[in-house]
Amino acid sequence: MNMNVKIAPAAPTATDPLDALFDTMFRPMDAQGVYARTGAYESVVEALVALITSKREADTEVFRFPPVMSRAHLERHGYLKSFPNLLGCVSCLEGSEQEILAQAGLHEKGGDWTSGLETADLVLTPAACYPVYPIAAARGPVPAAGYRFDVACDCFRREPSPHLDRLQSFRMREYVTIGTPEQVAEFRERWIVRATALADELGLPYTVEQASDPFFGRLGQIKAFSQLEAALKFELLIPLRGEAAGTACMSFNYHREHFGTTWDLRHADGEPAHTGCVAFGMDRLAVAMFATHGASVADWPQGVRTALSL
Repeated sequence: MNMNVKIAPAAPTATDPLDALFDTMFRPMDAQGVYARTGAYESVVEALVALITSKREADTEVFRFPPVMSRAHLERHGYLKSFPNLLGCVSCLEGSEQEILAQAGLHEKGGDWTSGLETADLVLTPAACYPVYPIAAARGPVPAAGYRFDVACDCFRREPSPHLDRLQSFRMREYVTIGTPEQVAEFRERWIVRATALADELGLPYTVEQASDPFFGRLGQIKAFSQLEAALKFELLIPLRGEAAGTACMSFNYHREHFGTTWDLRHADGEPAHTGCVAFGMDRLAVAMFATHGASVADWPQGVRTALSL
């Protein structure tokens, strides 16, 4: 398979052709990248969910996670070292009833009621796979056959943008594997083949390219280069704006032993387990369907509608 290297996403054009589809898919909620979703849009998301579920491998455990997770777990993951700019924390008004009412009442007086917020022990989940590693680690040694998980979550990343393929609040579906390096490599190769076949079923044009995560800061540039050099990440890119650079709608990731050492996920011989995942950006895929096939689902190609049971 021919795969190009993609170092950084290109910025969308100034006049975004996706904007013409806004009313078909969304309604505004006074925040960039946070929208109400129309029935037509949700019907496509639900159909994509069912199609991806139909591809699930045998002996895959299913977990569905809430949109928040333990702050301590996220800190242990090393997120603050890699993506602190994307983090969303949960903050609450704490104290007695009188103290909370007094703080909330500042709003009516033109004051800043948020000055009394205290950080909770929760953060908004940035990736659907994060909660599964401590769950697996709590079981003890990884079995010889490894683990396979099907996980999903409403995720959040602080990336305000007017572009409809870059939401702050979005749905992520992942198939995750934990095992030996060979098991993880085979898993990723299988899923690159399956995911591209799925894109073909959906009538979506795409390329698969080597990529890096958006690590933050100067040290992040070194991490990104290392990730590219080791070919740890590939993305399936779908062109949503004609000839412009494509949007990453799926990714295929090899984490090596990062989560194994972080969570003491080990094999019976004591060696740290390796992990990998294939991630489906459910909202980006839905946007790609409308961008590719048009605003009216009834007018989409029959083969595509059959694949989605629409």
